[in-house]
Amino acid sequence: MNLNVFRHSSLFLRAPGIRLQNTIIQKLITLVNSLPEVGRYNVLCDSSQLTKINKHHFCKSSIVMANINKETRSKEVKKKVGIVQMTSISDKDANFQQAKTLIEKAVALNAEMIFLPECFDYVSDSQKMAINNSETLLGPTIEKYRSLAKENGVWLSLGGFHEKTENVEQSTKIYNTHIIIDKEGQIKGRYSKVHLFNVDIKDGVRLQETDFTYPGTSIGPPVDTPVGKVGMAIQGADILTFPAAFTVPTGKAHWETLLRSRAIDNQCYVIAAAQVGQHNNKRSSYGHSMVVDPWGSVLMDCPDNVDVQVVEIDLSYMEKRRTEMPIWQHRRHDLYGTINAQAKVAINTQSDYQFGQVKVKASHVFYRSAVSVAFVNKKPVVPGHILVIPLRPVERFCDMTQAEIADMFQIVQHVSSVIEKHHNASSVTIGIQDGPEAGQSIKHVHVHVLPRKPNDFKQNDDIYQHLEEHDKNVADSEWRTDDEMTQEATTLRQYFT
Repeated sequence: MNLNVFRHSSLFLRAPGIRLQNTIIQKLITLVNSLPEVGRYNVLCDSSQLTKINKHHFCKSSIVMANINKETRSKEVKKKVGIVQMTSISDKDANFQQAKTLIEKAVALNAEMIFLPECFDYVSDSQKMAINNSETLLGPTIEKYRSLAKENGVWLSLGGFHEKTENVEQSTKIYNTHIIIDKEGQIKGRYSKVHLFNVDIKDGVRLQETDFTYPGTSIGPPVDTPVGKVGMAIQGADILTFPAAFTVPTGKAHWETLLRSRAIDNQCYVIAAAQVGQHNNKRSSYGHSMVVDPWGSVLMDCPDNVDVQVVEIDLSYMEKRRTEMPIWQHRRHDLYGTINAQAKVAINTQSDYQFGQVKVKASHVFYRSAVSVAFVNKKPVVPGHILVIPLRPVERFCDMTQAEIADMFQIVQHVSSVIEKHHNASSVTIGIQDGPEAGQSIKHVHVHVLPRKPNDFKQNDDIYQHLEEHDKNVADSEWRTDDEMTQEATTLRQYFT
């Protein structure tokens, strides 16, 4: 009798030609209870043999001998997701009916969010048809999906919508846009594909997405959904989704490898809904819609047919993996920056932050990115005067890395717009005092952000004199109290949740 553990979630028992007795089952229970892995274990018996399907092991005719729930030390956070695999054609109405049937099937299986593949709206016979059939987000196709989400009380991830630009002069190309719709039918996130796909295989497939598609120009933060934070950007995401219409040659070579690598790299779940089969005489797709867990294990690999699969994911398992192997803490954003500079990092992971020769309490900080911090001022020149600094104590501007400079000024841009709005200002003064002769008193690069109003100074440039003198020869009674600064920081944090 051979016992093998192929994935963290299941035990598969190969016992050819024998029938398991109660004593053996009891031994299995003892074995499972001794395993270090936290989670649910299914003991499955196969009276013939195990077969291989796409390098993963499944029971040929599984007889469930016992379901053993191993007690977990942390609270499980399990959610059900649906993954749609479809074969889109040029008929948009037929594609919607196909998707609707599969979505309703997943809803009946209690899926809270359902993921559709790229080109869920249509796959055209030509580039000209692809452009002519495109719609804006206000068009009838997205309106039908918004209604479908609301009617079924389910979130939808719609990957790869042919989005028509509203600029008539740019009507020769479209955007490949991913949309997230909540259960009320509202669009909660959108992302136009940034990295387009070109392939030209000799005597094989040729597809040049750049011929008819504009690349996207931005990446938004992850979207909070009932099943976790779904990533438009990597940082902060619980789930990365890769809606696809992979060609058969590239799918066979790269599909599973890419998905498992992204799950391992980022210690998150990967959900990849895919197109499958023959769309027209020119184009076919690889299929194999897949769900991968944070350890790189494949939880679901859809067969080569139109279907929907419902898979349970466990966010507590993801947190367990991230705690045991904290690779995010070892990333050197000071050297190579961040993918999304506005991706927030938790503020209260430390009690205070170094600011030159002094420390700033975490309660006075209202925003933190991977390498920058924004906090309220102990002696502001005007109400709303705040500071932004690099997390690494750097005395002079010339000593900052390019990544630190880029991140800090993106945060300055983001924060200054909020400060201006919060204080009903009409302008903002942004300045750096770089070196003692420039008025720098704290030996740590810092950017002053000051909201401005009409006639706030007699002469506009008087603000620089006040900035030079505001923290010099100050009586103890003139410094702001800890409570005042904490209250201001708490108020500003609400803008960045």
